[in-house]
Amino acid sequence: MKIKYLLIGAMLFIVAPALIAKPKAIVLFYADDLGYGDTSAYGQSKVPTPNLDRLALEGCLFSDAHSATPICTPSRDSLLTGNYAFRRPGSRILDGDAKLIIPVEGSGESKVTLPVLMKRAGYRTAAIGKWHLGLGSGEGEIDWNSEIKPSPREVGFERSFIMAATADRVPCVFIEDGHVANLDPSDPIEVSYDKVEKKWPDEITAHTNPELLKAWGRPSDHQHDKTIIDGISRIGHMRGGKSALWKDQQLADRITREAEDFIRSSAGKPIFLYFATNDIHVPRDPAPEFRSKSKLGIRGDATIQMDATLGRIRRALEENGYEDTLFIFTSDNGPRVADGYEDGAREAWEGENPAAPFRGGKYTVFEGGTRVPMIVAWPGHVKEGTQSNALISQTDFARSLARIAEVEVPEGACRDSQELSYVLLGSSQEGRTNLVEQPAWGPWGYRKGAWKLIDSKEPQLYFLDDDPGERNNLAAEYHEKLQELKRELKEVLGN
Repeated sequence: MKIKYLLIGAMLFIVAPALIAKPKAIVLFYADDLGYGDTSAYGQSKVPTPNLDRLALEGCLFSDAHSATPICTPSRDSLLTGNYAFRRPGSRILDGDAKLIIPVEGSGESKVTLPVLMKRAGYRTAAIGKWHLGLGSGEGEIDWNSEIKPSPREVGFERSFIMAATADRVPCVFIEDGHVANLDPSDPIEVSYDKVEKKWPDEITAHTNPELLKAWGRPSDHQHDKTIIDGISRIGHMRGGKSALWKDQQLADRITREAEDFIRSSAGKPIFLYFATNDIHVPRDPAPEFRSKSKLGIRGDATIQMDATLGRIRRALEENGYEDTLFIFTSDNGPRVADGYEDGAREAWEGENPAAPFRGGKYTVFEGGTRVPMIVAWPGHVKEGTQSNALISQTDFARSLARIAEVEVPEGACRDSQELSYVLLGSSQEGRTNLVEQPAWGPWGYRKGAWKLIDSKEPQLYFLDDDPGERNNLAAEYHEKLQELKRELKEVLGN
């Protein structure tokens, strides 16, 4: 199967007609924990997202687009490498002090990543926002007080301004081109992920000083009850670096300003911008101007903040001569309403399904775990106001964007990525024929057209065209189809 897809991808690269011209800018806007049914563009009436609505009117809205997994780190790994994350040991939800897991830039096929391909195509590359792919070589602890290497620069991003991991994990600082931004050398940073309540005698935690917690920063589990930073307890322990700490209510604005600066400073040059917002991941602490703007509590407010961020980046592109932009909006996995904090989201979303009309969400291999919103716009190339039902994975971005950017993917690189540029641009409905849905834990999911296998102890088989909510298990009725999908999944996992 692997060889077949590589041959098909190679043939398409050779025989497909040339696109008119590669775009001046390629922007990949990556939301966090945003479900299929979370925005007004996908039918959510209680959370207005006018900028996303406008993007949909100007481009193509996808109904069967998937992240590679229902969790953050492996999805980002797959997107940037064009490989299923299960092929890489250690691709899991990473702590903030984990080593870099994706390959550094080099000559071998395993060293080719999406940003490397974009660099070879002549684009100035930048990663801004959430990283969560590890930093450093793993040879000893990360020294946060000197240059951190390898970092995004070594995997193909010429410019970077990132969070090391997630907003609910330490260190709560920005890392700019391999150095902690605004760090005072006389106040060095220490980070630890020891699973103890208190790491240092003077550490302020959810247990020692609960009165310092914001109302929406109270932990709901023992994982999130460690060091308090900006009124929110985090996963892990951190001390020092006070001048470098972010303020959560300013986080979205800060990374957006960095994206605007990158666009402005690059004016006239081709750019590839990988912008990964923290919204709507926990802890949710949107800026005051977005509070109480939705009818679905703080989680809905964070979605509105995300939408405003999208609008600002698109305006910056327009104002700096990047009308010719291929813009891709999507999410790293499905939704999670309550995830570590008592922020009121559970109560506000009672009776609502942020993955509607699908079942499941983050951490699951039901469709709600990996079927995510995706909208693609490119003036003159993507027909306005269209929809696509084609099956496509974020793993396919590597070969598809390489095709659009007119750069060759070396043989053997991006092995699970399929060249679906015409699908990505909405001009073809002939997407993938199959798709692995890698679990966070538990059974695997496998799609073949509208058929869906969940390879559990008691196997589940669904026909999604008739049953998008995965309620009617057909395993007993369609035994031959069940065995066919089980064989194919085993083949993919073994290759």
